[in-house]
Amino acid sequence: MQRQRVDAQPAYVLHTYPFRETSLIVEVFSRDFGRVALLARGARRPRSALRGLLMAFQPLELGWAGKGEVQTLMKAEWQGGQPLLSGKALFCGYYLNELLMNLLPREDAHEKLFAAYVETLRRFAGGVCEADLRMFEHALLAELGYGLTLAQDCEGRPVDPLAYYAYEIERGAVRLDRAGNSALSVCGKTLLDLDREDFSDPRSLQESKQLMRALMTHYLGGQPLETRKIFMELQEL
Repeated sequence: MQRQRVDAQPAYVLHTYPFRETSLIVEVFSRDFGRVALLARGARRPRSALRGLLMAFQPLELGWAGKGEVQTLMKAEWQGGQPLLSGKALFCGYYLNELLMNLLPREDAHEKLFAAYVETLRRFAGGVCEADLRMFEHALLAELGYGLTLAQDCEGRPVDPLAYYAYEIERGAVRLDRAGNSALSVCGKTLLDLDREDFSDPRSLQESKQLMRALMTHYLGGQPLETRKIFMELQEL
């Protein structure tokens, strides 16, 4: 495997975990290389220049070199311009990172998804919005090749905004005689609003949330997300 060197790469930290006594393994989402694992040598030392830089949700410019699954972080510079997230926005940011960690394959570039991630974080800083989560999930599925067919049903007919549908994964929308009772059952207007990313209708927003939750569970292979688990526990409290 050929050694590569990357310089001045826009990226965000998704997750870090300790490696040996003083180092970190840093999972980052980069613009041109997708999700990459980097070894940050000495980053846990008290006087390390990297210690205060490798924060989630902050724009960085990284350089790395090496070969294999984990390469060596050579340089990190903070780019600024992104306010720190707090409260619900911080929690939702960790949800995005957990989706990317679990669904994005390593070293698979997704420039459009990177741009969507940057824009979503910017919106979160101004006050978290459920609609922003749905738009990011929509973009994520499209970039991974799981794009949803929402304006037409599984037989190619235009979706009727007044009708009811069950969204069958890998097949599409199946028209129902009456309203269904599962998370994959929605009204036609919800499908059309999700396709347009218009969540001004509270019903469309709520049904889109249920639909996206069911789809994410499917593509995650049933693996529970820690952020969702913690959020449910906080709601119970």
